[in-house]
Amino acid sequence: MSLFQDKVAARNTILASLAASLLLLSGCGKSDAETTQKSDNAPPQVPVVALRTTDQRLYHEHVADIQAERNVEVRAKVRGFLEQIFVDEGKFVKKGQPLFRIQPSEYQNQLARAQAAETAAEAEVASAKVQLERVQLLVNKNIIAKTETDLAQANLRTAQSHVAEARARQATARLNLDYTLVRAPFDGIINRIPLKVGSLIEETTLLTTVSDLSEVFAYFEIPENEYLELMRLRQEHPEQSRSDTVALVLADGSRYAYPGYIETSEGEIDENTGSIAFRARFDNPQHLLKHGATGRVRLTNVVPDALLVPQKAVFEIQDKSYVFVLDSNNVAHTRSFVPGTRTGGDYVVKSGLKRGERVVYEGTQEVKEGMKVVPRKAELPQKTDAPSVAKAR
Repeated sequence: MSLFQDKVAARNTILASLAASLLLLSGCGKSDAETTQKSDNAPPQVPVVALRTTDQRLYHEHVADIQAERNVEVRAKVRGFLEQIFVDEGKFVKKGQPLFRIQPSEYQNQLARAQAAETAAEAEVASAKVQLERVQLLVNKNIIAKTETDLAQANLRTAQSHVAEARARQATARLNLDYTLVRAPFDGIINRIPLKVGSLIEETTLLTTVSDLSEVFAYFEIPENEYLELMRLRQEHPEQSRSDTVALVLADGSRYAYPGYIETSEGEIDENTGSIAFRARFDNPQHLLKHGATGRVRLTNVVPDALLVPQKAVFEIQDKSYVFVLDSNNVAHTRSFVPGTRTGGDYVVKSGLKRGERVVYEGTQEVKEGMKVVPRKAELPQKTDAPSVAKAR
């Protein structure tokens, strides 16, 4: 009996221990569930930023076609063999400097024949004058009829016309002879010379081109909406607007050292592209810019007191832009707004938001309309000195 009682006591002790362990585990599970429930009901912490205003410098870039102020084709005006080339490709020439000589012997002969014809015509005039004087004398003595005087005068006029014709031929021959020496039309750079000495030259044959690179033009096009924005800023803030001042970004991404200015624009908007063409002028003292080069014209506008909203704070629903705005009780409310151009990491606000309002900076997917949140200061990215190009939205 004693052994049986000992076994029963041991079993009861084990059961009591198991029951105590189950109670303990049950209590721990309930505590963890309650803790998790309390954690799920806590308001989320979200980064918040207060909207600010600043004088914002906006940049707009447009592809530009660069052309020399003057780029002229030098063509032959007379036919002949290319006898001499006085310059080399890529060299600077002065206005009137000889460039090419076309063999002149044929035109020298033409000039000589024209001069001889003029001499003969002048002799014919002298003979006609003598004849007219003799006829006039006979008429005065009533030896011949007066009609002979009219005939002699007509002969004189014919001889005089021959002189005028000979002189015109002589001028043409002299002009053609002058054309055999081709000169530079202005100061500039000689471009490619496609022909060599001995080549047969026809009239209008292209000999080379000359580019005046002291100044260059940059032709570019602006969309109609951006054009209207530029005009509006110029009218609203004439003292701060930089609509007429432009910079040039070269093909390698570097900025051209000399600023330019908008010189003129076309009077109509292209119905196919919806844009308007502009022309800007740039100084080019070192001749760095060449005719036919490409680049990007950068227009600068200063928008005073521009209201900025970070792009990270913005979400879109059906092509409309929204942010979560916090009220004084840190309750989030959905607010739509109208964005303008985009600069750097911000949008310029056209309407719908006010300065000083607090918006959720990140984590908008965790926030819902009417939800209370715990705001914390957002860590904004550091601003760089490099200008950011504004883009239309």
